[in-house]
Amino acid sequence: MSPEPNRKNEDTAAGFAFALTAYCLWGFLPIYMKALSDVPTIEVLAHRVIWSVPISVLVLVILRSTGDLWAAITSLRMLGMAMMTAALISVNWGIYVWSIQTGHALDAALGYYINPLFSIFLGAVLLGEKLSLWQKLAIGLAALAVVILTYEAGRVPVVALSLTVTWGLYAYLKKQLPLGPNQGFALEVLILLPFALGYAVWQQQQGTASFLHVDLSKDLLLVGLGLVTAGPLMIYANAAKLLRLSTIGILQYIAPTMIFLTAVFWFGEPFGQARMIAFPMIWAALVLYTTSLVRQARAKA
Repeated sequence: MSPEPNRKNEDTAAGFAFALTAYCLWGFLPIYMKALSDVPTIEVLAHRVIWSVPISVLVLVILRSTGDLWAAITSLRMLGMAMMTAALISVNWGIYVWSIQTGHALDAALGYYINPLFSIFLGAVLLGEKLSLWQKLAIGLAALAVVILTYEAGRVPVVALSLTVTWGLYAYLKKQLPLGPNQGFALEVLILLPFALGYAVWQQQQGTASFLHVDLSKDLLLVGLGLVTAGPLMIYANAAKLLRLSTIGILQYIAPTMIFLTAVFWFGEPFGQARMIAFPMIWAALVLYTTSLVRQARAKA
């Protein structure tokens, strides 16, 4: 069974363990995706979906939560909402895989650094939530960092902003979906499964598929995409029940920091002058954001 909800709003040792595991797995994911650089991005995306289905369904069977999934499938309202979240997560995954494969891992790290600040912005715009002075300063700093990167490159950092926007909207709509996180993920990949299978079958017929046509190691990596995709998401879902929101807000920087370090020191991506200015500005914005989270948590304590 899944852990009991964190009704006392306190941090637990199990919650820390779950969260650190999930964020570290996400942090190492670029190395896994880089090993699939010679496989087309859409094929990688298709296999992420295909092999996530059996794992996500198996978890629901173990947790005895398949009834909730069936209820969602038969509800037009929930099915419609899940279709929107499925579309957003598939676009996010595709952009992420492409960014790692093509040497834009730093852009991916930037996107996930900005994401919590974008979520605050969404809350203010869509939900009418009031922003504290710290949060306004954090959003302002992040926006200025994007302006600097845009000026230096002569173009908007599309990859980073696309990851930020798609994940931010996904998280927002996910909160509106009246379904548990494990069931919601299973429903999303089931919705995407016909498209993924259709593409995979078409590739096989065209003779352009990497799966079953390159070597066994590539086949195993593609099959393993289910575990590295579904595993961290479901571990994180359990962590969220056992930690305070402010704690999760701080721990979420682990993954983009690991992506950043991997991009610079493992992949050798260039870290130019504009990034030397922009990234510290983003980090300063996140310090302000974290300070705001901690103050809010203390005020409620």
